[in-house]
Amino acid sequence: MNTPFHQTTIALVYDFDGTLSPKAMQEYTILPELGEDPVAFWHECTEEAHRLKADPMLTYMRLLIEKMAKAGGRITQQRLRELAAGIPYFPGVSVWFEHINHYVHTQSNGRVQIKHYIISAGLKDILDGITIRHHFANMFGSEYYFCATDGLPKFPTIVVNDTTKTQYLFRINKGHEDVREPINDVMPYAERPIPFSNIVYIGDGSTDVPCMSVARRNGGYAVAVHKDTQTHAACEALLADDRIDYLAQADYSPGTELDHRVRLIIDRIIADIFFKEEHFKQKHPQQHSHTPPCQ
Repeated sequence: MNTPFHQTTIALVYDFDGTLSPKAMQEYTILPELGEDPVAFWHECTEEAHRLKADPMLTYMRLLIEKMAKAGGRITQQRLRELAAGIPYFPGVSVWFEHINHYVHTQSNGRVQIKHYIISAGLKDILDGITIRHHFANMFGSEYYFCATDGLPKFPTIVVNDTTKTQYLFRINKGHEDVREPINDVMPYAERPIPFSNIVYIGDGSTDVPCMSVARRNGGYAVAVHKDTQTHAACEALLADDRIDYLAQADYSPGTELDHRVRLIIDRIIADIFFKEEHFKQKHPQQHSHTPPCQ
């Protein structure tokens, strides 16, 4: 049985480190709390993973557990969330979400909704404490099991890396955002709440390539942001390799090139939604409410 046309939601999906915030979230939170030099810590993670022929993400999460244990129980789940309140953001991030929400509402006459998501290889317990948390429909990141007895992390329960990040795009696409839900079951494209053609992925470099590629190959969009000469060159390489639609400086303020280019994509998505909705109404007039034509 047919149902009314429902694919009227746009999803803006963001990486976090280097995309919304200038540096890795750990460098503003847990590493200073532990007295760790960030450069030395990441070098140690790389060397340890190489020595053990181990997964870099699992290695980094294990080393953090060991260092938190040595800190005498100070780094609890609650403490990670408290530390997140001090994370700084790129210019304009504080006003970006309401600005884009208003733009979508205005451009679509209220007929299209927008949701914001984060998919990060960083720690979900840090993300849960960020000051912009309330703007996101959901956030996905690596997680620990915290012992109820001493409050300390014991082992990773979820590990998110460059490639596993892509599964969360499919979760958003299919509406299966609970990580306990299977995502490999067949779901007709017409039944998916947010088709890839309504998804925009925003990242900052090579670690975002898998998500950018999945989004674009399935009809969605990808934007790369840069903060300096080095990251600008990396974004230009992504554009040259046709892995992104646009690049822009990481300034989310109204009127910037990032704002302009994301709004161009949104305009295209809204027009596409209206086109598909009108087509659906012609095929299933009895299933669709009487929606006024776009003005």
